Amino acid sequence: MIDHLRGRGLGVDPVCRVLELSPSTYFARKKRPKSARRLRDEQLMPLIEEVHAESGGTYGARRITRALRRKGHGVARCTVERLMAELGLEGVIRGRRRRTTIPEPSAPCPPDLVDRDFTASRPDQLWVADMTYVRTWSGWAYVAFVLDVYSRMIVGWQVANHMRTELPLDALEMAL
Repeated sequence: MIDHLRGRGLGVDPVCRVLELSPSTYFARKKRPKSARRLRDEQLMPLIEEVHAESGGTYGARRITRALRRKGHGVARCTVERLMAELGLEGVIRGRRRRTTIPEPSAPCPPDLVDRDFTASRPDQLWVADMTYVRTWSGWAYVAFVLDVYSRMIVGWQVANHMRTELPLDALEMAL
């Protein structure tokens, strides 16, 4: 970041002062050689990109790890996962993605009644609600829950096999 700001005409000292960092620390870091991990990462990154490209962009971390091991590169899956994230690569996910919300452009946006301040000084002063979904062996399970912001406890919840209006309303009714 400091190098980026230097390129824009800012000096090292003012930037380090704002970051509460000693300029000598910055210069010492610049002189330090790359770590063994970084050097290994730089060797693995092109290999990971190559295997990912050969698969047509379908392989994820597990398959790329296996392919690299077959090629004679001993590498851990967590390393491949970390480097894939750094490279912005991901494998194809089986099955179709679940689209739960389809926004209506003409619908008005609901007002923010708490002004993004999710704090409460006493119980039952502020409740928040959320919905989520989970894939199970028998299909999708949808869960709605209501939380008391003060105690961070779930005060109402409901599970269903659909995502209709009744689901969060039933969770709210339980909370009441």
